Amino acid sequence: MAILVTGAAGFIGSCLVSFLNEKGLTDLILVDDFSKAEKARNLEGKLFTAKIDRSIFLHDMGRHSIEFVFHIGARTDTTEFDKSIFDELNMDYSQKLWNHCTANNIPFLYASSAATYGGGEHGFDDTADGTPLLPLNPYGQSKQDFDLWALEQENKPPFWVGLKFFNVFGPNEYHKGRMASVVMHAFNQIKENGSLKLFQSHNTKYENGGQIRDFIYVKDLLSLMWFWYEKRTDNGIYNAGTGTARTFNDLANAIFIAVNKTPHINYIPTPEDIRDKYQYFTEAKMEKTRKAGYDKPFYELEDAVADYVQNYLMQNASF
Repeated sequence: MAILVTGAAGFIGSCLVSFLNEKGLTDLILVDDFSKAEKARNLEGKLFTAKIDRSIFLHDMGRHSIEFVFHIGARTDTTEFDKSIFDELNMDYSQKLWNHCTANNIPFLYASSAATYGGGEHGFDDTADGTPLLPLNPYGQSKQDFDLWALEQENKPPFWVGLKFFNVFGPNEYHKGRMASVVMHAFNQIKENGSLKLFQSHNTKYENGGQIRDFIYVKDLLSLMWFWYEKRTDNGIYNAGTGTARTFNDLANAIFIAVNKTPHINYIPTPEDIRDKYQYFTEAKMEKTRKAGYDKPFYELEDAVADYVQNYLMQNASF
C-alpha cells in the first residue's frame, strides 16, 4: 500500500519525499500542480510510484490503495487576500481528503499553521482545542477554519493529526519567491551586496530586528512528522515549532557567521500591504507534543542555519 503526499513538489512536501526515501519507502503517490517548471528540481532523483495532478486526484483517489496520507499541499501566500482561493485549496480540498480517509480507514496527517494564532492574543497553546483565535490574513483564517471543522466532526479517520507549522526554513524552497524564508533571501542579499535588509519594527515594544519567531528547521519538522507516522495515537492538533523563539537579528547574525562575513544589516520599512498583518512574536508551546512522547532535541538556530547555508544554498543543492 502506498503513502500519499500532497504538495509533493513544494518545499516541505519534496523534503518529506526525500526523507521517506531515506527511510526505505518508495511506494509513494505524489500529488501537486506539476505544471510549474520551477518546482521540477525538487523531485529530481526522488523515488516514487506515481505523480498525479491535484485537480485529477480527487476524482481518481478511489482507485489507489493508500495506507497513510500526508496532506502538506496548500495555498500558503500570506499576502493573498482573495478568500475564494483559500476556500478551494485549503478548505474544500482538505475536507474531501478527510472524508475519503474517514470512509476508507486511512490515517491522515495535515499541515495547519501558526498563522492561526494571529498576533498571539490568546497565546500559542495547542492544548486549547477549539479556542477562537484571530488570524491576521485569509491564509491563517483558512487554516483555522479547517482546524475547527476537523474538531467538530463526529466521523474521523482512524488516526488524524494537524500540525501547526511555525516558521519553517530549509532546502527546496528555491521556487517560493517572496514567500521563501528570510534565510534564503538573506543569503542571496549577502552574496550580492555583502549586506542584509530586515524589516523595521513598527511596534514600540520591539527594536528593529527584534521581532521574534519560532524558527524551525525543515529537518526537525520531518522528524516530527515521522514521529506521528509511527505513533498513530493521540489524535488532535499539535504545534510544530521548537518552543524557543529567537529574534531576526539572531537569525541574521547566524547567516553572516555561516558565510564567514561581518554582519551588516540595514532596516527598511515593512511593506504597507502586510504591516498591519505582521506577527511580532511567535513561540510554540511544545509540552503537548513532549507529553505525547516526542523526545528528540531540536536543532539550535545557529547549527540549522549553518547546515542550510553551507550544505545547500552555497552548493545550490536540494534535499
